[in-house]
Amino acid sequence: MKTALDRIIDYKRDEVAALKASHSLSRLLDAAKSADAPRGFAAAMDKTVDTGENALICELKRKSPSAGEIVPGADPVQIAREYEQGGATCLSILTDFPSFGGSLDDLVAVRQAVGLPVLRKEFMIDTHQVAEARAYGADAILVILSAVDDALALDLCNAASDLGMDAIVEVHDADELERANSLPARLVGINNRNLKKMTTDLQTTETLAPQLASDKTLISESGISDPSHISRLRKAGARRFLIGESLMKSDHREADCKKLRMTSGLT
Repeated sequence: MKTALDRIIDYKRDEVAALKASHSLSRLLDAAKSADAPRGFAAAMDKTVDTGENALICELKRKSPSAGEIVPGADPVQIAREYEQGGATCLSILTDFPSFGGSLDDLVAVRQAVGLPVLRKEFMIDTHQVAEARAYGADAILVILSAVDDALALDLCNAASDLGMDAIVEVHDADELERANSLPARLVGINNRNLKKMTTDLQTTETLAPQLASDKTLISESGISDPSHISRLRKAGARRFLIGESLMKSDHREADCKKLRMTSGLT
């Protein structure tokens, strides 16, 4: 039986074919090179972590396969500004439309409205998408190892680096983490969500973090909704966190961001 990720990759192949038919790689690269300079995604997080606080990558997504509609009528610019005021270090913008209701227009609008580095959170299966991401202003991309083989993952990471972007290599288990340790990208996102069961468990980060290579930087993703989760994950070595659904649903995003940013590992 196909997983949600399998179904997404199926239609993503059609989207990439359409992109290639309408935009050559050279055309996308020209647009990428003329875009505003990258803002330094990894560097921004390093700067926050150096203060002893937590680097939050706050996510904007309208819906998801597991949660359905998250915030009906969500205004990504308003939400991004609330995240920025709350102390977010970076933003993650879902640009997939069929499953998440996002678009590249969301990315452009948000990046113009705030000064934070922006991740294009997308299902990357071709370097055309990397060039497209930079052309639209993305400062970083996501490489999901469940969706690509090692050769393609390397190509995606190198394409991002060539354009001055950072790449987050996302893993879900020990096998994927071993693969990530061999890739050049420094940022490794441990996703606490089980893609088959669509459940989350913070123990995923706790179990995998000790296996992270010494030259890699940990980002804990998914299932993080309150300061106790941050405290727990800090004890596992995490100082960078990607947080989405809980903040999207919050009526007090700015205040909640501030609390999460300032939370220590002490109890």
